[in-house]
Amino acid sequence: MNILITGGASGLGQAITSHLAAGHQHYIYFTYNNSAENAAVLEKQFTNAKALRCDFLNTAEVSQLAESLADLQIDVLINNAMTGFTQNHFHKLEPAYFADSFNKNVLPVITITQAAIKHFRKKKSGKIITILSAAIVGNPPVGWSEYVAVKSYLLALNKSWATENAAFNITANCISPSFMQTALTSGTDERMVEDMRAKHPLKKLLTVEETASAVGSLVEAGHHINGINVVLNAAQNVI
Repeated sequence: MNILITGGASGLGQAITSHLAAGHQHYIYFTYNNSAENAAVLEKQFTNAKALRCDFLNTAEVSQLAESLADLQIDVLINNAMTGFTQNHFHKLEPAYFADSFNKNVLPVITITQAAIKHFRKKKSGKIITILSAAIVGNPPVGWSEYVAVKSYLLALNKSWATENAAFNITANCISPSFMQTALTSGTDERMVEDMRAKHPLKKLLTVEETASAVGSLVEAGHHINGINVVLNAAQNVI
């Protein structure tokens, strides 16, 4: 299968790219922006991986990527990229922060996924996998309201993607991992990190490799698995 991973050169995205490229049964396209060095390493390590530069803050680059999906003949889209978010208490955030986060983290996903769905409908097959967060089903870390709002919006969209496109053999599923230590979460207070580790049923945090393995399972899953959100939190919240 031809797979596109957004934000596939760092953190969780890098782990997903490596996991899916390792078996050499798939061809992996992955986007990057500031991780050019990591992207080059991945391309050198895997002959079946190709880096595509795309800045989610640049609407022209996002549109160009969306327009290229048909030429890339992708079979699977993995929405992983996140430009970042402001960690602060909700009442201390200006409303403009939420509008800006929507423009940076939701609209690019909408643009790319719309293009993917149009391509998938023509070929009557396709898979969409969107990376969310276990914070949207449990108690989110303090100061994460902007992040949770973005992920919750994408979860709602995923339900529509699954419902509207099931007849075209298109599936849309989500993965919601619990807290992982990546560049995105590096600004989290270490006391909060230790508290999360102490309260975790396994007394250890989820790794990006474990999440990448779960993504791989959805890539290979049949079409009856559709419209679900796979929560990776060791039963901290049973839903």
